[in-house]
Amino acid sequence: MKRLATAAALALLCAAASCTKIPERYSPEPPRIILESDEPIYRIKVNEPLKLTPTVENAGDDAAYRWSIEGEVVGYEPTFTYVGTEAGSVYLLFEVINDSGQDEAEMRIDVMPYRFPAITLIVPANGYSLLRGEELTFSPEVDNAEVSAFEWKVNGTTVSATQEYTFRGEETGEYALSFTASNEDGTDSVTFTVRVCTEEQMAFDWRFEQTAYNVSVGRTVFIRPYYTENAFDAVYTWKVNGEPVEAPAVETVYAGPAPACILAFTPPSEGTYEVEAVMTNSYVERTQLFTVHCCPAEGTYRRTPSAASAAQWNKVYEFTAAPGQFVNEHYTAADPEAACAYADSRMREAAYVSLGAFGGCLVVGFDHSIENDGGYNIRVDGNSFEGSSEPGIVWVMQDENGNGLPDDTWYELKGSEYGGAETRLDYAVTYYRPDSPGQPVAWTDNEGGSGQVDYLPAFHTQDYYYPAWITGDTYTLIGRKLKPRTEMITENYWVNHEYEWGYSDNFSPIDRLADDNHNASVNCNYFKISNAVTYDGRPADLKYIDFVKIQTGVQAKAGWLGENSTEVFGISDYNLLK
Repeated sequence: MKRLATAAALALLCAAASCTKIPERYSPEPPRIILESDEPIYRIKVNEPLKLTPTVENAGDDAAYRWSIEGEVVGYEPTFTYVGTEAGSVYLLFEVINDSGQDEAEMRIDVMPYRFPAITLIVPANGYSLLRGEELTFSPEVDNAEVSAFEWKVNGTTVSATQEYTFRGEETGEYALSFTASNEDGTDSVTFTVRVCTEEQMAFDWRFEQTAYNVSVGRTVFIRPYYTENAFDAVYTWKVNGEPVEAPAVETVYAGPAPACILAFTPPSEGTYEVEAVMTNSYVERTQLFTVHCCPAEGTYRRTPSAASAAQWNKVYEFTAAPGQFVNEHYTAADPEAACAYADSRMREAAYVSLGAFGGCLVVGFDHSIENDGGYNIRVDGNSFEGSSEPGIVWVMQDENGNGLPDDTWYELKGSEYGGAETRLDYAVTYYRPDSPGQPVAWTDNEGGSGQVDYLPAFHTQDYYYPAWITGDTYTLIGRKLKPRTEMITENYWVNHEYEWGYSDNFSPIDRLADDNHNASVNCNYFKISNAVTYDGRPADLKYIDFVKIQTGVQAKAGWLGENSTEVFGISDYNLLK
């Protein structure tokens, strides 16, 4: 925004005041404008009037007022009415002056072409299946819900006028459900079927993040699904190289539900092991095969740092963003290799790489192994500031099989929330490609939840927030989920509170080490390899690591600010910078 110099502004306002009235009561104090938030934002439709009358303390009869848009004066009264004739955003400057001083405040007005409702609800291709006697709650996202009316119908009969609806399967059969949202600008609706079934009609499903594992001799792999459905009275049996093995319940030191099916397997010696899992219940039997490669002992492929070693990462191996407002913006990546090249070039320019919503991740390697000396060993650069923390979980890996690729075992670096009742490991979110440009990205999770990554036309206008280099119409990201600390202070003022320690892009009072940021410039969090833990929460006791992964750890959005998204500016071996 262009602003007039203070002296010029004073002269113009004084002139306006002298021409419009003769002061009767002078204020001994300068005026003070009071707005509902520090950065107020108003949303209106095209040709809809917006009347603004900010509260002004100490105005006095000697006060003069001025409203301007992009340097052009549009009003001289305490009240101003704005009418937007076309869609877009404008910045409105309000200034007040009296003989004791002046004050000014800026407001943003977003003019929308229409405020029609738009429903986001992911429906399986064949509709929903529900066990008789159980409930299914639908919570569709609706753009412009605050100005819309809702209607749910079951088999043509209206059953609810609320946005959320819970269907109970009392009797077996197929039911037709519809949800409609409408307002003065338009209507949107979605229809689908719900099959209420008996147990034998419900299909069993289990999903695994991987079926091949690499692990050093003496260490343990934890083979488990991140999702199971309709297991009922399931019994799981395991075989290793054709021989039955017992899989006693894994005792974890963290809170939260553990998978129903899990094998903690410690290979007795180097070699390749074929593992078979069989699920049997009263209705079906299913088998899943895995391969475990037991690699040489820790240290075999260790690369000792030298005087020529670089502190910064030397290669980006993976950049899998979750959908987000910065994804695809000002860059084009047609495949994963191009996405990695983009991420690498951005960080080498000291610019951010946005990981998007929950699960978005970045994997880098180094030209040497990073030693665990017991102190801080890894530095991750972000852009947090007070009131804006978007935590990234940090994972580390050794090159256990010596092939130079991050295809071995990831270990989480625990943070202050580790072990909390509201954190989740193996939390999985599936994102769905939008049908057309300018649409939000819908998601579902492995806990029955759903939502959307909002499209923000006032800020980021690229066609899609779904990563262009993801070829499938859906993809799933898995990791640790933290409880969000996002809070709405007022309608247009949101805060993302910090976590105590252990996360990147987090305004931590502990692991930032220096009070080096007040204006969202680059600042650093520091991490200890000694905080690495195994899946069950016990110390991993890693002597060094070769790869680092940063992954967005929350699924949250802050109103008009959009989704929480971890930003990364660089990753370094702090041992070489101490």
